[in-house]
Amino acid sequence: MITVHHLNRSRSLRILWLLEEIGEPYDIVLHERDAQTNLAPPVLKALHPLGKSPVVDLDGRIIMESAAIAEVLCARYAPHLVPQAGSDDHIAYLEWMHFAEGSAMTPILLNLYVGRLGEAGAPLHPRINDELDNHFGYMEACLRPSGYFVGDALTAADILLSFPAQIAMRLRTAGDYPKIAEFVSRIEGRAAFQRAVQKGGI
Repeated sequence: MITVHHLNRSRSLRILWLLEEIGEPYDIVLHERDAQTNLAPPVLKALHPLGKSPVVDLDGRIIMESAAIAEVLCARYAPHLVPQAGSDDHIAYLEWMHFAEGSAMTPILLNLYVGRLGEAGAPLHPRINDELDNHFGYMEACLRPSGYFVGDALTAADILLSFPAQIAMRLRTAGDYPKIAEFVSRIEGRAAFQRAVQKGGI
């Protein structure tokens, strides 16, 4: 039994998309951000002290962290979304899984929070923009001719990377990063992605 605690306007959409790609039945508990603070509701803290989403209840075991959730779900239900262990592609897959939630998110979150400071944050914007372009440029350069980040077919790493790729297209233009633009267009066109959006919203 799989239950996803999904927060609107969050990275947890990727877990819904993953489950739609897997085809495994699941339930959704929808949570709404506070209209004033934009924070997750307190009820999520009853599930995990950090009060963040996604949170997955898998047969009574609460799992946090998007990459960990993806790894557990793929190991149980979708090994085809993970390259063969010991292969070079598997090493690249692990690098991208950690990049998506580690390196890539640092400048994205800095941009978000510093942007709320108004003029007080202005001195930091040049450095943050440099870091955004550094990370987006790295993603652009590493996208394979297949249009995926690892190998020639969709993996869970592509699903995790969808969030920073979409952010890249919100902050920059398709002309800046054409390969990322094509990647975003391709993933958003997938039937499983569209079902996830229909069920969980953006």
